[in-house]
Amino acid sequence: MSDLRMLPVPDGLAGERVDVGVSRLFGLSRTRAAELVMAGEVTVDGEVPARSTRLEAGAMLSVLIPPVRPPVEVRASLAPGMSIVFEDEHIVVVDKPVGVAAHPSVGWTGPTVLGHLAAANIRISTSGAPERKGIVSRLDVGTSGLMVVAKSERAYSVLKDAFRRRIVDKTYFAVCQGHPDPLSGTIEAPIGRSPNHDYKYAVMSSGKHAVTHYEVEEMFRSAALLRIHLETGRTHQIRVHLSAMRHPLVGDPLYGSDPTVAERLGLVRQWLHATELGFDHPVTREHVTFASPFPPDLAAALDILREG
Repeated sequence: MSDLRMLPVPDGLAGERVDVGVSRLFGLSRTRAAELVMAGEVTVDGEVPARSTRLEAGAMLSVLIPPVRPPVEVRASLAPGMSIVFEDEHIVVVDKPVGVAAHPSVGWTGPTVLGHLAAANIRISTSGAPERKGIVSRLDVGTSGLMVVAKSERAYSVLKDAFRRRIVDKTYFAVCQGHPDPLSGTIEAPIGRSPNHDYKYAVMSSGKHAVTHYEVEEMFRSAALLRIHLETGRTHQIRVHLSAMRHPLVGDPLYGSDPTVAERLGLVRQWLHATELGFDHPVTREHVTFASPFPPDLAAALDILREG
């Protein structure tokens, strides 16, 4: 059961950002406080604030802290940093670290989600292409966060259909260079494989329909933190669409980012994380939602950006 906490803002926190106030007032980590604000679990005088909102003394600050999910048994054969968020007889939800591919592919010799699940004796659906059995939605090697893998044939069929019909909630957070204008909007542009570069995609008239919704969550001196909802799921979609807006993701030189920015932030990959995944369970039909906190490298980069 969620824990609702309410306290008035003391004089000493007047003028502080709301995430800082939540962290100090309720004894939460700065990262956890920021996640709760971005998830809409924090209100100031009954209103959901932006993270940049400054607190006023005497305002009623409320935070709804979701229950902690019982930890899933850690399996030694999983890749470092990879964890199982949820598992039943039909699905397994994985929090994938950077540097791990969803499945085997030509030219990739590193670890894969499917390989580690197999090593942990987790049965996967036999449906799908031979190299990606059970995979209903994947993440790039350089993108961390949540993905779901089907264990039963029924789950694979139902989830594939749900992704195809775009009734799955997929939320990402990303840091892009510069400040998008407008601060929220929709990018609708077809994406196809670039004819001039291997492993690269681009906006092109012959590409597949792609829709990305974004909203600026926080502004920094030369970058912005975005909350992104994907309506479609094309390869490199977020990276391509933001690059087409001339706001490439920080740490993504393939799509035009400034490498000196990533170096200053200590990043060796693009700042992109699949934070939330929600869908109707393929068998029980109960709506389930899963969340993943920012991994240490991305959280550290945010701290540096906030310091200016």
